Amino acid sequence: MRVGDLRLDIVADAHFRLDGGAMFGVVPKVLWERKFPADDKNRIGLATNCLLVRGEGFTALVECGLGAKWDDRGRELYAIASSPTLGASLAALGVKAEEIDALVLSHLHFDHAGGATRLENGRAVPAFPNATLYVQSEELAHARAPHERDRASYDAANWEPYAAAGRLEGLDGEVEVRPGLRVVPLPGHNAGMQAVRIDSGAQTAFYFADALPTSAHVPLPWMMGYDLYPVELLENKRRLLAEAVRERWLCVFEHDPDVPWGVIVDEPDGKRRVHVVPVLQEHFD
Repeated sequence: MRVGDLRLDIVADAHFRLDGGAMFGVVPKVLWERKFPADDKNRIGLATNCLLVRGEGFTALVECGLGAKWDDRGRELYAIASSPTLGASLAALGVKAEEIDALVLSHLHFDHAGGATRLENGRAVPAFPNATLYVQSEELAHARAPHERDRASYDAANWEPYAAAGRLEGLDGEVEVRPGLRVVPLPGHNAGMQAVRIDSGAQTAFYFADALPTSAHVPLPWMMGYDLYPVELLENKRRLLAEAVRERWLCVFEHDPDVPWGVIVDEPDGKRRVHVVPVLQEHFD
């Protein structure tokens, strides 16, 4: 997929499962299960749709999935699939880990940052040794001293090896980290989350991360029980979705196993829906 002068590719890490009720908050199960059937443990299948962005002189990776540093208990708890792996997905595009120079993370929860490091002789080391890891300073500070509500979502082994190597950069507010690739603070899921906006050739792609984890979360009240600031998130969704529809953004849904990206449109019946690949090819290629 091309957006202006930039090439965008979805690169997948392992699929996994989380509790369906937690993923849809106050939405009744009778509604969300039509879109995401639950297993016998009430878990739904989710993807880790990372985004590779290539432009002149840079190769950037947005998010890096779950990674492979899991013991048997963790794999069973989250029903983590053995494939695909992020490395295999990158290799299929002819990209080596050493070629990535920017690793942009929306936040530092394990399903977004787990693939940032790998184990080498039992020690976590950067999986992308030539990359600078970019995250909001507020999120980094919280991840280093989390509270009881979200402590289980953080593992310092996912980011501290970059700090030790001098390759961890905390950002404050909107920053263009590479030409056409800008981070945008988007609080709601937590206080320090950032989205990623990509602009080139009068076209825009937007990586919502956990503000819009799947295409089923497009309706305003469809939000996760994991969200720490749901009212703030709702207002941010209202503002950004209106802009996305008006300007026909390419929207990336990080955890959707069937719809990794699409264009959100207002339909005559008053509902918003996601138009997928055929519309995208016509609009963006």
